[in-house]
Amino acid sequence: MLIWIILGVLVLLVLWIIGMYNGMVKAKIKIDNAWSDISVFLKKRFDLIPNLINTVKGYAAHESQTFEKVVQARNVAVSVAPNDVAGMAAANQQLGGALRGLLAIAENYPDLKANAQFLELQTALQNIEGELSSSRRYYNATVRDFNTSIQQFPGVLVANMTGFKAREFFELEDQAEAKNVEVKF
Repeated sequence: MLIWIILGVLVLLVLWIIGMYNGMVKAKIKIDNAWSDISVFLKKRFDLIPNLINTVKGYAAHESQTFEKVVQARNVAVSVAPNDVAGMAAANQQLGGALRGLLAIAENYPDLKANAQFLELQTALQNIEGELSSSRRYYNATVRDFNTSIQQFPGVLVANMTGFKAREFFELEDQAEAKNVEVKF
């Protein structure tokens, strides 16, 4: 009888460990999926930038220094390794600042502000920035949940046995970067 009780406890313990492990795997996959969503919105943002620059160039060709900053920041952001969360955050912080400079140029050119293509690109950029902001929040929430599960007892035991490591948050050094790119009409 004692053997059955011990065996029952062991089976329950194994099932509990399997359940915790599977929960951690599920959380890890959610993080990977959330990061993939961020990557999609960043790609849309990167693809939109050349069109925006070309539209603005037609009206403000002498603003070449601003254009170069945007292009350089975009190129740096595109070249960041796919899973380098900190590098991606830093590169996109720089890109956001360069984009704000580009959009500020439009304030000096009433014809540009009235250009339908420019307005469409501004709206698309604003939408992408909103989606990117939501994706960042979701990613950070999944990272928070995962990190909590692998650092609390008894999850820490299962995480240490199975090699789960804490994941990085997508954080911005400058909190002004957390705001959407402001688009004024």
